[in-house]
Amino acid sequence: MKGIFIVLDGLDGAGLSTQARLLEKWLRKKGKKVLLTKEPTFGMIGGLIKSVLKREWKTDQKALQLLFSADRAHHLQKEIIPALERGYVVICDRYILSTYCFGVIDRVDLNWLRSINSKFLKPEITIILDVPPQVSLERVEKSRFSLELFEEIKKLKKVRRNYHKLKNEFPNTFVVDGTKSIHEVHAEIKNIIEKFISKK
Repeated sequence: MKGIFIVLDGLDGAGLSTQARLLEKWLRKKGKKVLLTKEPTFGMIGGLIKSVLKREWKTDQKALQLLFSADRAHHLQKEIIPALERGYVVICDRYILSTYCFGVIDRVDLNWLRSINSKFLKPEITIILDVPPQVSLERVEKSRFSLELFEEIKKLKKVRRNYHKLKNEFPNTFVVDGTKSIHEVHAEIKNIIEKFISKK
């Protein structure tokens, strides 16, 4: 494909949305065509997932992970792959690595998660914004009225460990310290992307 597929991942409150927007703006200034997107999506399946995360209805973890996979399949077909084929840089706020790191903390088998995501397009670059769980919760509490399903200190500690443990699941994965200033984090991400583009 002509485009580049970039994923930003990490705990809630790590700055994913902020850094994704800054990266989009920077790439557009460099003359790139950019699609900024995220998971779960804003579509019908993504809406079901968000309602589970907000505790508006309950389902078991396997059903939730199947919803994530269905949302991802539709997302790839309708947005990501067509954009990459047209030469866009696609920036996705969360992707398969989130599924692995969050999914396994509630005793969902990692190999099963790998299996149901095995046919999906892999990102060319994955950037993990790393923050301690306490920082994650403090930032989330300032920006929202309520916490979501996984936003508990014990769970977030496990998720963070999983990000470090599973960071080599995909090639070209980089861990960036998300506790630095917005400007410093953005500068580090730009440096990573520039090096990758220069080699491509």
